[in-house]
Amino acid sequence: MMNEFTETIVHKNELLALIIYRDFNKKGLHFFTPNDFSQQLAYMRHPPGKIIQAHVHNPIQREVYYTQEVLFIKRGKLRIDFYDGQQNYLESRMLKAGDVILLATGGHGFVVLEELEMIEIKQGPYAGEADKTKFTGITEDHVKLKE
Repeated sequence: MMNEFTETIVHKNELLALIIYRDFNKKGLHFFTPNDFSQQLAYMRHPPGKIIQAHVHNPIQREVYYTQEVLFIKRGKLRIDFYDGQQNYLESRMLKAGDVILLATGGHGFVVLEELEMIEIKQGPYAGEADKTKFTGITEDHVKLKE
């Protein structure tokens, strides 16, 4: 499902990714992720003088079974290729500077199209090679790019 500022990529009723395009600018606090996700993604836009009360976060035990990651594109262009959990290619998207994506389930691969600076946020600690299963992605002639 897509509107002009956000897009959800779903395969067989499973959310693969959520994209927040750089022009999203609604006032207030907007959570994009369901409460059961181990990675939460929100957008905030507040006027000058808004006070967010000082706080600390309480220790709460959580169980994380799958890594979810958020990418913030600072500069450049990145193509993301989406795969289902069985490593079957589905489709691709292009992200540009200012775009944000939450990668929730399934597989993904990346092709840098313009020199890229991005920030990645995910649960830790990083488990090295045990953290992921690598596989051969698609070739350029199979790309189904949706823009």
